[in-house]
Parts: sequence; structure tokens; C-alpha cells
Amino acid sequence: MSGQLKEVRNRIKSIQSTQQITKAMKMVSAAKLRRAQDAILQMRPYAEKLQEMLQNIVSNAEGNIDMALAASRPVEKVLIVAITSDRGLCGAYNTNVIKLTKQVIREKYAAQFAKGHVEILPIGKKAWEHFSKNGYKINDKFWNIFGHLTFDAVKEAAAVALNGFVKGEYDAVDIVYSEFKNAATQRFKVEPFLPIVKEEGAAEGKKQQLKADFIFEPEKDVLVAELMPKILNTQFFKAVLDAHASEHGARMTAMDKATENAGELLRNLKIEYNRARQAAITTELTEIVSGAAALMG
Repeated sequence: MSGQLKEVRNRIKSIQSTQQITKAMKMVSAAKLRRAQDAILQMRPYAEKLQEMLQNIVSNAEGNIDMALAASRPVEKVLIVAITSDRGLCGAYNTNVIKLTKQVIREKYAAQFAKGHVEILPIGKKAWEHFSKNGYKINDKFWNIFGHLTFDAVKEAAAVALNGFVKGEYDAVDIVYSEFKNAATQRFKVEPFLPIVKEEGAAEGKKQQLKADFIFEPEKDVLVAELMPKILNTQFFKAVLDAHASEHGARMTAMDKATENAGELLRNLKIEYNRARQAAITTELTEIVSGAAALMG
């Protein structure tokens, strides 16, 4: 009986230690989430307006404007940017991104993958570890961006996609990431990055909304050639910021749930411990009474 009590006490101490760790991780994630959330919420309206401007320019382009980044061609070579986190303990966050990436390959680029023409650009250690260990063709130069997250660092990763598309190394570029909604909700999505999609099939109202009579200074082709990469870099950065905020939200939620589960385990173990202790005391009293009765008899 004493051995059983000791075992329960050890389990209680172990769970209490774990609960302290999960509480601390929850608080750290909450602080990081606040900063990451502010960054993406401030960035999103700017990025959305730039995206609208880009769609407008591409959809209404006329003349001999260089639209290399909007050139649609048969898809033979594909680049998929998979954005995960560097660390775990954030629920199913990383698993969902990896699963969605594989689903895109299986459902959209199966023929290209069979020919070895699908390349993964992992951002985040978890994506890099998984795809490199499982034999995927990867570009492993930018997986550690979250160690020093800046626009310039992300722009270098985006340049791989932009330059590769212009040179014909890729015919399509997709980004797989988690769009941040709130601390408890992330929406995992696949976003076509290149080529820039023209809104040719839009409804008439949408067409009218996209149509704008811009006055270009300098010349339109010069401005477009300079503006398009900058807007795409911004879109890429927004996806990374979304993923960064989603990671901290997922980890905070996971650690909060882990802390609650630890509390429930502690309650059950304390009840078990008290019952075992009461049984041990009852057994000892019974033995004492039985021994006294035997002596008196």
C-alpha cells in the first residue's frame, strides 16, 4: 500500500511540474501573440489595397507592357511555399500545414510530382525537417526565417519565387499557410502566388470596380515593372506574418488546454491518493484492533 501511495505522490509532483511549464508557455505565447497580432492587423489593410491595385493593373493592362509575372503558361514545374513554425507544442498547427501541402501535390500537381518537377520552399523548421526527411525536392535556404523575422529576410525568400518564375524555372507558385483569425481560430489555405491571376471571369460589377483610369508617372511600363515585384513581396510578407501570428495563437490555445487537462488529472489523482491513504489507515487500525483482541483473548 505504501508503494502505491508513493507512486501516486510521484505522479502528482510530475503533473504539477508539467502544469507549471504549460502555464509559463501559455503566458509567453500570449505576449508574443499580442505583438504578432498587432503586426498582421496593421499590415493586412495595406496588403489588401496593394493586391486590389495589382489586380486592377493586370486585368486592365493594354499595349506592350511587360507582364512577365502574370504570364500564364502550361504548368510543368511547380514551387510550393509551405510555412510552418520552428517549434512544436502548438497542437495540430504544423501537421495541418504539412497535410494541406501534400493534399495540394496529390490533387493539383500529381503529374508534375511524378516527374520530379515539384519543389518545396519550406519556411519554418518543422516543414524543413518533414519534407527533407521524406525525400521531397526542397530549397533549404530560408527555413529559419522566423529566427530573425524582417521584411528584408522574407523578400530574399520571395525573390526565389519571383526570379524563378521569370526565368521559367517555375510555371506556378503556391503558398500554403495559416491565415490568422483570432487566438483560437486559424484558417489553413492555399494561395496562388504566381502567375498573377487576371480577373477576366469576374462579374460585371467586379469588372467595373477593377476598372480605374490611373495617371502613370513615370511611364506605365516602367512603373509596372517596378511596382509588381514590390506588391508581391508585400503579399509574401503578409502570408509569413499571418503564419507567425497563427503559430502563437495555436500554441497559446494548446498550452491553455494542456494546463486545464493537467488540473483535471491532479484532481483525480488527489482523490485516488486520499482514498488509498484512507484505505491504508483503515487497514492499520484493523490490524491494531485485531492484535489487541488477540492479546486480550
